[in-house]
Amino acid sequence: MLILTAHDIQQFYTMQDAIAADKQALKIYTQGNSEVPLRINFDMQKGQCLFMPAHIKENDVVGLKIVSVFPDNPKLGKPSVPAQVFMIDPQTGEVCAILDGTFVTQLRTGAVQGAATDLLAKKDAKRAVLIGTGGQAAAQLEAMLTVRQLTDVAIYGLDASKGKAFVEEMKKRFAHFSANLYFSHNLDEDIHQADIITSVTTSKVVTFNGDLVKPGTHVNGVGAYTPEMHEIPSNIVENADIRVLDTKDGVFAEAGDIIDPINQQLVTQQDFYELGDLVSDPQKCRQNDQQITLFKTVGTAVLDVYVGYDIYQKAKQKGFGTNI
Repeated sequence: MLILTAHDIQQFYTMQDAIAADKQALKIYTQGNSEVPLRINFDMQKGQCLFMPAHIKENDVVGLKIVSVFPDNPKLGKPSVPAQVFMIDPQTGEVCAILDGTFVTQLRTGAVQGAATDLLAKKDAKRAVLIGTGGQAAAQLEAMLTVRQLTDVAIYGLDASKGKAFVEEMKKRFAHFSANLYFSHNLDEDIHQADIITSVTTSKVVTFNGDLVKPGTHVNGVGAYTPEMHEIPSNIVENADIRVLDTKDGVFAEAGDIIDPINQQLVTQQDFYELGDLVSDPQKCRQNDQQITLFKTVGTAVLDVYVGYDIYQKAKQKGFGTNI
């Protein structure tokens, strides 16, 4: 059995690798070639455990992500949301690998936004806005920088001191992209100038003014994943020329910023594509530079399992990880 830490994975697996894997995973999902049961949640005395299995029929791969939410863990010097991804050998049924699930989640979540941005944003997009500076933010920034040659990225968070510290850290980490990263002191102005907007928060209210979004902008909603959360303005959902989801089943059940506009009859469920539709048929992607496009993701275990197996296969080829 191969153990793969975040450090192991970072040495050989790139954001570009993850974006390609996410595209393929969602194509497989949309074509009906995977099984993704509803996740199982167990409420415990000090937290919650979630079990997320998936079966990729195409290569007969089964995997499971276990993610826990234990708010008091930081007092013990441990992460509040620990996670692991378990891969099953399709030949023997044995557990063949355990991966750092926290890192895999950040990677595949950044990558799915990167996949959507690659398929939907203008090819010459130069300016972007990232709203949110939490645990998912770095991967979201890396994904945008990977798929477009951005010149400027405005980064905004409610806690200005934390946001500025995040910007300084990202300048060092992503210096090789040569983009100007800065903390936004005027979010409205930056939104109005943006070609790409990515919001990755758990906000229950919208995180930007949809009236300021210019024609041709691509918008990503990444953070809100419950019916109570609502980071994307309803007028963006209503007025977008192309609306895309990672999975319809997941978003229609969980994402308040899509559920509410549907309930308000601003849009219908038939007005949305899945990202897998765009991978299969590029004609469903952006057709001109004036269209406003929208992508919403809540995540799915098919991403964890497909990306996890891709990481495992490449790790074996390149000799990374620890065998036990």
